[in-house]
Amino acid sequence: MKNERKRTFLLITLPILALFICFNTVPLLRGVYYSFTNFKGFGRYNWVGLRNYIDLFSDARVGKSYWFTFKLAIVTTIVVNVISLILALALNSKIRAKSFFRGAYFLPNILGSLVVGYIFNYFFTYILPAFGRIVGIEALQSSLLSSPSAAWIGIMIVCAWQAIAMNTIIYISGLQTVPEDVYEAGDIDGATGWKKFLHLTFPLIIPFFSINMVLSVKNFLMVFDQIMALTKGGPAQSTESISYLIYNNGMSGGQFGFQSANAVVFFIMIVVISVAQLKFSGKKEEQL
Repeated sequence: MKNERKRTFLLITLPILALFICFNTVPLLRGVYYSFTNFKGFGRYNWVGLRNYIDLFSDARVGKSYWFTFKLAIVTTIVVNVISLILALALNSKIRAKSFFRGAYFLPNILGSLVVGYIFNYFFTYILPAFGRIVGIEALQSSLLSSPSAAWIGIMIVCAWQAIAMNTIIYISGLQTVPEDVYEAGDIDGATGWKKFLHLTFPLIIPFFSINMVLSVKNFLMVFDQIMALTKGGPAQSTESISYLIYNNGMSGGQFGFQSANAVVFFIMIVVISVAQLKFSGKKEEQL
């Protein structure tokens, strides 16, 4: 009986493993291989060794895209987690229509990123400037997405608006694991408000905070759909994320080999950052 169960589980696992290798591992290895060539996406190509990797560090456009992507990821991660935690605390409290509000706040996560991006594109381009002209606010009369120095704020707003939903749900799940006895003990010791949150609630939801931080940083570093829908890397390449640069120049710009090297470096950076975050949060959990 046990052997039959093991054979059944093996028969279920093998096709999934084969699909994973075929559509994930093989393309990854081919991408690593192409990163050492001058492949343009078509035709013949030659082996160039480490030249693509060396050129990455002297390419101003690549450096600019890394700066923009990390700036966007860090700021958006902070904004999303602060707002999500506040919302989770509110939605976990004893308020009326709690289930309705939870469902309403989760709606943005259901919509596709491209759909949300195009809706906000219309809002920033037409509705907000029209509102600015009506109320006489000069700063709002031009599209936020047309400013090289401010367009990233529009992208940050869209990314945060959609990401807050899932982070809030994760924080609510964490808050529901906190025993009531902890709060009762805190009340006896005179803990109220901010002190109760800082010394009782937050230490007990650190694992959920760690999950949200890792997922937020990873997702925002890989931002693509919002860039495609809102700015397409403009104006003047000021909102060109790493993922969009890899796609745009690799697929249609004849830099397949060069951008494959960029993708390999970016992949390694994301893995290193994620592992570092997990180790750091793990140490914090041990201390608490």
